[in-house]
Amino acid sequence: MSNVNLTIGSRSFAVACADGEEAHVADLGRLIDEKAAAAGAQGQTETRMLLFAALLLADEVHELRQKGGGEVVLPEGLTDRLGEIAGRIENIASLLESSDVNA
Repeated sequence: MSNVNLTIGSRSFAVACADGEEAHVADLGRLIDEKAAAAGAQGQTETRMLLFAALLLADEVHELRQKGGGEVVLPEGLTDRLGEIAGRIENIASLLESSDVNA
C-alpha cells in the first residue's frame, strides 16, 4: 500500500492506495479539487466541500447516462475504488461532525 497526499479546497488529505495507483489517485484528487472550486465550495467545511464536488461529479455521470441512453461503462475496478473513496469521505464526515459537536 502507498499513500498519496491530495489537496482539495486548500485542505490536505492523506489517502491510501494500491502500489502503482498513486498517479491515478492524484489525478482523481485534482478532478475533485476542480469540482469543489467550480461549486464555489472553498471556505466551506470539508464535509460540505466534498459533498458539493460529489454532487457535480454525480451530475456529470447522470448526463453521460442520459446521452448514452443507458448505463455508463466504467473501467474495471473503478466502481469498487469509488466505493472505497465514498466510504473514506463518510468516515471523514463523521469525524468532522463529531468534532463540531465537541467544539
